[in-house]
Amino acid sequence: MKTLQQLAFAALVSLPFAALAQPAPKVFIVDMAKVFESHPQTQQQQAALKAEEKKVTDRLQALEKDIRALADKMKDQQARLDDPTLTASQKEAARAEAQKIAHDLQAKQAEGQQLMARAQGDAQQRIQKFRAQVVPEISKIAADVARRKGGTLLYDKGALVYADPAYDITSEVLAEVSKAPRPAPTK
Repeated sequence: MKTLQQLAFAALVSLPFAALAQPAPKVFIVDMAKVFESHPQTQQQQAALKAEEKKVTDRLQALEKDIRALADKMKDQQARLDDPTLTASQKEAARAEAQKIAHDLQAKQAEGQQLMARAQGDAQQRIQKFRAQVVPEISKIAADVARRKGGTLLYDKGALVYADPAYDITSEVLAEVSKAPRPAPTK
């Protein structure tokens, strides 16, 4: 029994020394959002998205012009229907024309809504695909920089409340990202 107590005491005494034998973690931080925004392909992607947005905007403006013209035609047709000098057959023809104009107007409005929805969906899908391509590349480069500096942990600055700027390797990661070879951009 006395031997067991001595063994337990020896284990308890040596426990702090075992903890001291492990090296302290070396922690670094990187601002992933800043690196992503500064990535050379991000500017290319944003330019391509703006070009697509311009095409959609131009098409929507053309549809809006068509819708206004149809709305004006509808008003004219309504005024014609209110004309007391029209015969029954003329009023019937005017009603049929008004219905056709209303149908065309609704079709143009639906076309505009579909165009907007499709454009937004395409843009979101394109952004997600691009992000899925670039973020792993940035993460790998950031991890490589941290390893070269002897780091054992790397955190995204956006996930921290506070970090000493001395541990920030964002500028080094930016330098590596800017000189890294690039695959062809995806559409």
